[in-house]
Amino acid sequence: MEIFHELNHNPNLSLALGYFDGVHIGHQAVIKNAVDFAKKNNCNSAVITFSDHPFCYFKGVCPKYILTKKDRENKIKELGIDFLYEIDFANIANLSADEYLKNILIEYFSPLSISTGWNHNFGKNKSGNIEFLKSNTKIYNYKYFALPAEKLENKIISSTEIRNYLASGDINSANQMLGYKFSINGKITKGNQIGRTIGFKTANIDYPNELITLPYGVYSVNTNFGKGIANFGTRPTINGEKPLIEVHILNFDKDIYGQNINIEFNKMIRQEQKFKSLNALKEQIKKDIDCIN
Repeated sequence: MEIFHELNHNPNLSLALGYFDGVHIGHQAVIKNAVDFAKKNNCNSAVITFSDHPFCYFKGVCPKYILTKKDRENKIKELGIDFLYEIDFANIANLSADEYLKNILIEYFSPLSISTGWNHNFGKNKSGNIEFLKSNTKIYNYKYFALPAEKLENKIISSTEIRNYLASGDINSANQMLGYKFSINGKITKGNQIGRTIGFKTANIDYPNELITLPYGVYSVNTNFGKGIANFGTRPTINGEKPLIEVHILNFDKDIYGQNINIEFNKMIRQEQKFKSLNALKEQIKKDIDCIN
């Protein structure tokens, strides 16, 4: 997959439009539809999206994301897209729906097809929608696909719902809507090494600032080094201050400082709490590990 941050002439594409924060099951359906059309019609596929969420432009502050930018790119790549365009929203924010369709999508990409979600809006004041795209198919000679809403237990799958689940610690529901496990990754750094003094060595990483913040607590996780238990929080028992993720990897005793770790969250076990002693913390960790399986 090639990634572009500027527009270029790349005609006869099958396009998928949207921001795709989280690349959840609904987003996957839109992107897969564009990929499938491209394969059936011997053309290339592309996602047209933005480097930052439009919310950043309108509100002056970015929302907390479900995926880092790099992870979003990787998820889109996994779906088989040929080209990813991450353009600056400010460059098109004041275009009308007609101007965006004609001067951007048609002018640069001459699309054979366009795929969007059921509630897709674009253009100044959200003047463009799925009806607008349908009405222009014959004028500009493209096929249009508005993918229906994907649901989980009668709830429409959306990035907003997923953020709400993650923020409340309902990891299972978030994962079901995502179609994969919420994860973070980073370089392992040395902490104060108190964990090893009570028999639970940990791999520590900083929590990515741009991601939705999980509740402080203890989680069942999978890592690229094995299954584990993670604590996210300020470590009140040792009077910690900076939020940190500490992962104890089960049945693992290798030195992995400086390496990257990917942490997939399975479920929240309990909220973070302060214990009277390290020994009390040690006993609780044993109980937490029993909750993993």
